[in-house]
Parts: sequence; C-alpha cells; structure tokens
Amino acid sequence: MMEMTTNLTKPISKKLLFAMLIVTFGAEILLYLTRYSVLASTFYDAVMVSSFFIGWKLYPRLRGKQAHLKSPRQHMLQFTGAFLIFFLGSSFVNIYSSLTFEDFNNDYDQYVQEYTESEVFEGNEPEVPAVQEQPIGDFFEKIDSIGTDIYNDLLAGLEEVWRLAYMILLLLVFKKVFPRRWERGSRDVFLMAALFITSILFGIDHTLDTEQPWAIRIGAIVTFANMGFLFGMILLWTRNLWLTVIVHALYDITATLSWYYIDYAVEYFTLGILILHISLHMSEKIIQKRNMRQKMTVPPDQLEEWTHKVE
Repeated sequence: MMEMTTNLTKPISKKLLFAMLIVTFGAEILLYLTRYSVLASTFYDAVMVSSFFIGWKLYPRLRGKQAHLKSPRQHMLQFTGAFLIFFLGSSFVNIYSSLTFEDFNNDYDQYVQEYTESEVFEGNEPEVPAVQEQPIGDFFEKIDSIGTDIYNDLLAGLEEVWRLAYMILLLLVFKKVFPRRWERGSRDVFLMAALFITSILFGIDHTLDTEQPWAIRIGAIVTFANMGFLFGMILLWTRNLWLTVIVHALYDITATLSWYYIDYAVEYFTLGILILHISLHMSEKIIQKRNMRQKMTVPPDQLEEWTHKVE
C-alpha cells in the first residue's frame, strides 16, 4: 500500500485541486441545499456528471504497475468478484440494520413503498378518451420513468470519484500534519483512516437531503457508512476506479428495478454474475495450467523470451 499512497499524494495542480474540492465539499453543500431548492439539485447533478472528468485525471494515480498486464478475462473476473463481495457484504449490512435500527428500517420500507406506488400507473383515474397519440404518450412516460431512475443510479456510481478525491485530500492533510510518521513509511494507517472517514461521510451524506428524526438518521448513517466501507475496500483491492463505479451503478440499477419493475432483480443479476464468475475462474485455471505445461517444455535459454510473449 506504500506505493499506492505515494502515487495518490503526488503533486496536484491548482486546477485539479479546485475541481476535487468542488466534487467533495461543493457536492455536499449542494446535496444539503437540495432539501430547499430544486436548482441546487440540478447543480448537484451537474457536479456528479463533471466528476467523470475529474475521475479520468485521478484514475492513473490509483492503478498499479501491473494493471496493464491483465487480460480482459482477468479484469472481468475481478469485476465479478467485486460485485459478489459487495452483494454478500451489503446483504449482511441490511440484515444487521433491520435487526438493530427498527425506526430506520420501517422508514426505508415506507419510502420504497411510496416510491413504488408513485411510479405505478394509476388504474383508478378517470378514463381518458381514446386518441391516436395516447399509446405514444404512455410509451414515453414509461421511458421517462425508467430513464430517470437509471440516470440517477449512474450518477450514484460516480460517487466513487467523490470517495477517491476525498481520500486523496485526506492523505495530503495527513502527509502535511504528520510528516515524520509519513516519512517513516507508516502510511497504511493513514490510508485506512482516510477510508474510515470517507465511509462515515458517505453515511452522513445520505441524510443531508432530507430532515429526519435522529433515530432514523443514526440508522441511515450506520447502514450507508458500512456500504461505503465495502465500496472503499473494493476500490483499494481492485485499484480500479471505473470498475468500482460500475459495481456501484449496477447494484443501484438492479435494486431500483427490483422495487417496481422486476421482482428480485438484484438476486437474478447476482446469480448470473456468480455463474459468469465460476466460468471465468475455471477458464483462468485451465489457461494457467496450460501455460505452466508449456513453460516446462521451453528450453532455459528461450524461457525469458517465451514469458514476454505469453504476457
């Protein structure tokens, strides 16, 4: 991890530093203001969209030296593994929260129910006279509904750029405040501290846009902080920002679909990911064994040249 923290804390230009402050502190201020202003919500969405370009600048700092040596199959295997880890971890978090924070659990269930009912076409409304344009209107109404949900879930995936930017800012502060300990090489502690702090902030941020009683707010903070910690661990394990963004976005999309479009969408999707993961894992093992057998038959004087070709 020492290499990772060194890369993350390389000198930052003033423009990039300003952009990171906007996507972290600025986004949190806008998120809080969304409880009062629709315009603030629009600006918040704009910041989330712009964070894609900030993530593009930060992404190389996180990647390891061996990242470019991985095959597409190995990258896909890492993605499926990361999604399965988050699904299992989030399942435990949800069970824990449902048993520990009853007020939050009831409030969340009510929110999902109200959200679901608001998206279902009302069958008790007065019948509209049949016109030629009505089917087209219904079609685009459905497209708007689904499209808005998927759009919001994609923006949620970009919260991982927020996380990485926050971790870098915290590491820079640690490096400045504790220079001696930083130079001694004890940087894993700082990295884990940055992960813990951003996880807590991730939980708090999920309570900024609405006013809630403290019994509900504490449950939300603990629940989403644990979710954030899982995403942070995936980010540090894979050292791949965009992979983590995709895992976050896909999980949110399938969760939204399961609310009112497809029952158990998360479970069905996870089952498909599990089957794909097992298939990729078996394929990877077969290829590794084949390469080992070929390596044993290559003459020693040609071994180095053959190894470079395989990689």
